[in-house]
Amino acid sequence: MNAYDIIIAPIISEKSMSMLAEQKYTFKVNANANKIEIKKAIEEIFKVEVDKVTTLNVIGKNKRVGVHAGKKSDWKKAIVKLKGTKTIEFFESLR
Repeated sequence: MNAYDIIIAPIISEKSMSMLAEQKYTFKVNANANKIEIKKAIEEIFKVEVDKVTTLNVIGKNKRVGVHAGKKSDWKKAIVKLKGTKTIEFFESLR
């Protein structure tokens, strides 16, 4: 897997934006990726130094539209804490 297969998308929410002050960034990642692979992918894509990676498995919710019932898919979230003062520019433009 290359770095772009591991990091799927950034997560833009109120909580993730409030964590930017602590230099913590949130991403949706491949469910099969481990913390070491996520750390290397973030460092390669954004040219920053990662201090810590925390991962969470998010369980998909049950949904219903009329008589049809279904389930959203499960996915994995990674919260990445950076070393030093360098930031990820993509998130800085959203502030």
